Amino acid sequence: MLQRSEGGLMATTVAVRRRRRWPWIVAIALAAAGGGAYYYSTRAGSEAGPAYQTATVELGDIETTVTAIAKMQPKTYVDVGTQVSGQLRVIHPDVGAVVKKGELLAEIDPTVYQTRVNGDRASLDNLRAQLAQAEAQLTLDRLRNDRAQELWSKQAGSRDAAEAAEATMRISYAKIDALKAQIAQTQATLEGDLANLGYTKIYAPMDGTVVSITAREGSTLNANQSAPIVLRIADLQTMTVTAQVAEGDIPRITVGTPAYFSTLGLPDRRWEGAVRQIEPTPTIVNDVVLYNVLIDVPNPDLTLMTDMTAQVFFRLGEAKGVPLVPTPAVRTRRDGTATVRVMTPAGPQERTIRTGLSNRSLTQVIEGLAPGETVVTGTAAATGRPGGAGGPRPSMPPRLG
Repeated sequence: MLQRSEGGLMATTVAVRRRRRWPWIVAIALAAAGGGAYYYSTRAGSEAGPAYQTATVELGDIETTVTAIAKMQPKTYVDVGTQVSGQLRVIHPDVGAVVKKGELLAEIDPTVYQTRVNGDRASLDNLRAQLAQAEAQLTLDRLRNDRAQELWSKQAGSRDAAEAAEATMRISYAKIDALKAQIAQTQATLEGDLANLGYTKIYAPMDGTVVSITAREGSTLNANQSAPIVLRIADLQTMTVTAQVAEGDIPRITVGTPAYFSTLGLPDRRWEGAVRQIEPTPTIVNDVVLYNVLIDVPNPDLTLMTDMTAQVFFRLGEAKGVPLVPTPAVRTRRDGTATVRVMTPAGPQERTIRTGLSNRSLTQVIEGLAPGETVVTGTAAATGRPGGAGGPRPSMPPRLG
């Protein structure tokens, strides 16, 4: 009984051990199957060949431009100053007022200049009275000289008396000439003082808009050291855009080059113009050489204002309705010829083309490609590598408790 019991106990123990091995065997089999599937899938993916990024040749418009940042100023403006010193009594217009040529803008205290004019006129009257007296004296001296010469000719008078009478007459002539010179000098002084008196009233030299006022009523202006500026008048109907172009781009721009721009406040509105002038003297900013390029543009609605910032595009060339390909698809050989890789049923094939206008994104195709064809722009990033980003990870065997 004991031996039979012991035999049965051993058989039971072996059966239990066999049942405990089955989960491990299943887990190992699953791990082996997963590893084999992962190996064959990655090998098949690597043998499938690279994937390409492509684009279709399409008809469209293209233009090549040079871009620059610009500031805006009125084309015609004048700083209205004063030619005389004195206290600024009144400024008639306000900033933004539209004025006409000859309109009174400001007045300076005229007291000093009016006094000078009055003094000049009094001096002039005095000299003219002296001239009249001298002319009367000359008449008398001329008569006396005639009588003395007549008596001397008849031997009835002395020679000394005749010579004295003649000398007196000549002195009278000289006095009259001196007085006439003094009158002319005083007249010139009077005209200058009258001009200065007129300068105490400042008039508009042109039609335009008062864009700034730098002086203040009651302040004293000194015109002896520098010409004080009272206000600025500008014609806002035509604005000048001053664009700063880098020295590397300036050879591509000439007088007459078409341009368009938009402002910071109105980015969706476009103004058209053409280059009027390229200033020969550059401006150097942080060791960068920049040349000022001037563009005139009409401003009938006065939307454009002084010192506005604009982004200017100088149009160097344009074409419409032409075959276009992405610029990254075009390759340039050492001999200067351009090529692209065209997708065919047999795979990508290299083809020589002739290009036209080109910018950073698009290139015009003149010859060698037709709309609808597909070109290679690059190679897609590889995926599916073990451990790589986005690739499948190998299966791990299940953890058994």
